[in-house]
Amino acid sequence: MTDSKKMYINGEWIEAESGETQEVINPATGESVGSVSFGDSRDAAKAIAAADAAFKSWAQATARERSKYLNNLYELVRTHRDELAGIICAEMGKPLREAKGEVLGAADNFMWYAEEAKRVYGETVPSTIPNKRIMVTKHPVGVVAAITPWNFPVNMVARKIAPALAAGCTVVLKPAEGTPLSAIRLFELIEQAGFPKGVVNLVIGNPESIGKEFTDNKKVRKIAFTGSTRVGKLLMEGAAKTVKRVSLELGGHAPFIVFDDADLDAAVTGLFESKFFNSGQMCICTNRLYVHESVVEEFTNKLVERLTKAKVGDGRNMDTEIGPLVNENGLNKVLDHIDDARERGGNIVYGGNRLTDGEYSKGFYCEPTVITDVTPDMKIYTEETFGPVVPILTFKEEAEVVELANDTDYGLAAYVYTQNNSRCFRMSEALEYGIVGINDGSPTQTQAPFGGFKESGIGREGGRYALEEFLEIKFVSFGL
Repeated sequence: MTDSKKMYINGEWIEAESGETQEVINPATGESVGSVSFGDSRDAAKAIAAADAAFKSWAQATARERSKYLNNLYELVRTHRDELAGIICAEMGKPLREAKGEVLGAADNFMWYAEEAKRVYGETVPSTIPNKRIMVTKHPVGVVAAITPWNFPVNMVARKIAPALAAGCTVVLKPAEGTPLSAIRLFELIEQAGFPKGVVNLVIGNPESIGKEFTDNKKVRKIAFTGSTRVGKLLMEGAAKTVKRVSLELGGHAPFIVFDDADLDAAVTGLFESKFFNSGQMCICTNRLYVHESVVEEFTNKLVERLTKAKVGDGRNMDTEIGPLVNENGLNKVLDHIDDARERGGNIVYGGNRLTDGEYSKGFYCEPTVITDVTPDMKIYTEETFGPVVPILTFKEEAEVVELANDTDYGLAAYVYTQNNSRCFRMSEALEYGIVGINDGSPTQTQAPFGGFKESGIGREGGRYALEEFLEIKFVSFGL
């Protein structure tokens, strides 16, 4: 694992102004895997100043020049895939094979935007006035403050900084304070890729202090955030003071709908991907499972059978499919949702407990859990659980389940399993979600737009859509 535990500002590795450090804990064992410098607003201000000083020259660099650096980083990330995956596994518990997939996804972002940098096109628009010509050009928005979460500590960084850099913006990144080691290693690779000083900066530390500097500092022109809706609203409120642009990828409450004509084996496989990947700690993972009443018993039996074969354990073991929760607070929230459902009449048909024996004794493990007889008054029905728990509800009619699925303030991802082609189109159009997987439990790809409706966020990441989030449009009128 990397020996560097500092922040990266203006091309230099430096300690926090405060001199404070923070331990990083492996949730599988409860052991420390390193300590990092823990900064505050003073370090953020220093990084913003460096990014601002570097912006003009980076924005004026040709697209081919920016592409070169991103391609360099792509190659380095791929080369160091196993090392980065091991760090992810150690600091947040993700199973190693999932972590390797995450790193390759991050590399894909750097490769994709190395190419997209060359495709920032303007246009000419026909004028209604004979002696005038209209030209539309696009320009980088400026310094970007990016804030990333702990559940995808490498890929989320790539999804923020790759399009920003491709567009010609400079960046200050604050990774989640619980999972900074993978970001530190990634920034070592950024330095190795040759990016000019000040173009990409890393600040680790107090989220409130650093976040306030991001929102208050006039040199920051854009905030890109992935995290909770509560924090997203605070950042949006703060950004309003200087009218900064914001991209917010926030919470989810995804419905997974299984119709009576679905391929149930495929639906169980899709649900396992959607619900138990990363131990259910994803904003797009299933939170409510609606199964047609005529097939609910068969589906539930198939799901339980699959879970009996799922290995729960330390993510460093290659046979592990479900790892620990990220920390004790995350585990306690999941257990609270299970207990609340049990007290309100829910039937725990599988799992339902914390794992504490043997290899689980020092970690934050929860059994994969299936609950039936779920009712709308339960926390698990209305709140995002962020854990390996499946609440099952039944429905009779298509219109009924559409209404149930849309009855939430969130609208990030939804899933539908059916063999009826007409229904596939009807459901994709009726569901009020930014991402809809039709017979697909894992729909995200680098080239596709990622984002939500309603309180699940503003803006899109992925593909050409993300690049637009970091560009300003300028209208130029020529008088002849």
